[in-house]
Amino acid sequence: MQRPTGATDDGYLGGQLLVAMPGLTDPRFARAVICVCAHSRDGAMGIVLNKPLDTLSFEDLLKQLEVEPLPPQRQIRLLAGGPVEGGRGFVLHTADWESDASLKVTGELALTASVDILKAIAGGGGPRQGLLALGYAGWGPGQLEDEIQRNAWLNVTPDEALLFDGEPDTKWRQALAKLRIDPLLLSTEAGHA
Repeated sequence: MQRPTGATDDGYLGGQLLVAMPGLTDPRFARAVICVCAHSRDGAMGIVLNKPLDTLSFEDLLKQLEVEPLPPQRQIRLLAGGPVEGGRGFVLHTADWESDASLKVTGELALTASVDILKAIAGGGGPRQGLLALGYAGWGPGQLEDEIQRNAWLNVTPDEALLFDGEPDTKWRQALAKLRIDPLLLSTEAGHA
């Protein structure tokens, strides 16, 4: 199998964005843009970046967790990060802030799943950019590689604008535009030589 563009030397896609192909019709992942936070021979884990969580606000979440100050001095966007462990929160953020609980995704990006980061953000500090996802997308050993080979995903190197800015409704088209791809010209069939 050819190594995907942007993969590390060992062929893994940690730190890359997955962009769903039009033929991916699973409603959990249709038109999804996912930041791959960890990828190894044991599987992969990522955060869906373009599925807003409309049922809960950042302030409501802080109230539930009894995190002060309320109202918070800063807000971050809440997302449905994927179908796995939907009650667990993950903050994907710039690596200018980290704790012992942070996973370094790239030199510029980290993932933290502790309440410490929420306290820092609520108090006006924390990372320069971030978003809070409830749940994540997960793949078992070889599963993501198989889906890529079956033409379910493209991958692209992220930038801060694609990760943290913009409207969730347009993020899929923005990711394709970064690849210089018109979604109307994409085929749902994988080619084999």
